[in-house]
This record gives sequence, structure tokens and C-alpha cells, in this order.
Amino acid sequence: MTQKKRIILIEDEEDIASLIKLQAELAGYKLHVEVDGINGFRAVEREKPDLVILDIMLPGENGLDVCRKIKGAPELKNIPIIILSAKGDELDVVLGLELGADDYVSKPFSPKVLFSRIKAILRRNKEPEKNLKTYKFGEFVLEIDRYILRRQDKVIPLTLSEFGILRRLVTNAGKVLTRNQLLDDINNDDAFIVDRNIDVHIASLRKKLGPSFDWIETVRGVGYRFKEEQA
Repeated sequence: MTQKKRIILIEDEEDIASLIKLQAELAGYKLHVEVDGINGFRAVEREKPDLVILDIMLPGENGLDVCRKIKGAPELKNIPIIILSAKGDELDVVLGLELGADDYVSKPFSPKVLFSRIKAILRRNKEPEKNLKTYKFGEFVLEIDRYILRRQDKVIPLTLSEFGILRRLVTNAGKVLTRNQLLDDINNDDAFIVDRNIDVHIASLRKKLGPSFDWIETVRGVGYRFKEEQA
């Protein structure tokens, strides 16, 4: 019998917690609820769950501090985190993602959408680390070692910066990456961005890849996400 995945929800709004708990039961997850940041972090330390759902506005210790502590602890840092944010908390969402959170969901939200995100993150984390050198999406093939993007048999010329951004997005498919994360990741890699305006490079990529290319999603006020699969 497959053991249920364990989730810790740190949320002080009882109605929201009850809604998520019901959906967790329907989806086959084991969910534990904490209502403040201090006890929430202690529960994560104690139980080392498969995933944490973390509200930003919490009594005791706010969600960003809890996220920072989880990602700063060697034995906890690989636990994926989904942030719950009230509408208008875009700056806090960006900070959370830059602290290492994997995704975010804005309130009000659909419990089914939340758990589809959870399923995708757990599936991604379950996959063993692979040194994949080729990524296929739709009619495109990205050849990492050769710095080549093909559309069917045609090579699409990309600048080093464009290739670096596309590679980072593709290899983190399904995860929201902030503009600062893209800048830091690429500049620490072997593709150096000269123009630090990520939006300019994304616009250039979209133009080169054509109007039918819709794999890169703009997450308003935050950054970009590469689709895991086409809708």
C-alpha cells in the first residue's frame, strides 16, 4: 500500500484551512494544520513533510520568515513550499519565491487548482536528478550542450542571453521564476546577460519563436513560468 504524502498547512484562517483539509482528504493526502508561524516551523522540523503550504500573514512569525528558516536549514531546504497570498501581496510573493518557495496561489483560490499545483510539484520532486541534455516541448527541441534550439529540423538562432533564459525556464518547468532569479541564475552560469531587462529578452524570444509559441507564461508582477504541458 502506497504511503500517503504528508503536507503541513500553516494557515490561521479557519475557513480556508477547513477547505484545504477537505480537498486534501479527497485527493488522498495526509494534512496537518498549524495556525501560527512559530509552531508551524516546529511542526516542519519535527515531521519533515513532503510539502508545506504557507500563508504569508501569520501570527507569531510571518510566512516569509518561516520560508527563510525552512530554506536555511540543510535538513529541510529541499521540502517544497507553496505560498498562499492575499490579492495585492505581489511584493511578498516575489520575496517568497526569491527565498526559495516553489510556487504561489492567490486568495481566493480553487482548492482543485491548489492541489493540481501540489501534484505537479511532488511529481517533479519525485523524479531523480537527470543530466538531461535535450528537452522537447511541442515541435521544439532544446539541445543544451550544443546551444541549439530547433523547430522541427530548422535551427532558430538565439543570443547567449536568450538561450540562457530559455534553458533556465525549461529546466524549471512549472515553477515561477522571478526576474531577479533569472538574472542571478544566468549570470552565475555560462550565459551572461548584458541587458539586465529580462522582459526585453523574453519579448525577443517570443518574437523569434513565433505567435504559436505559448509555453512561457507571464505571471503578472512576479516573473515567468514555463508550462509543464500544453493545455
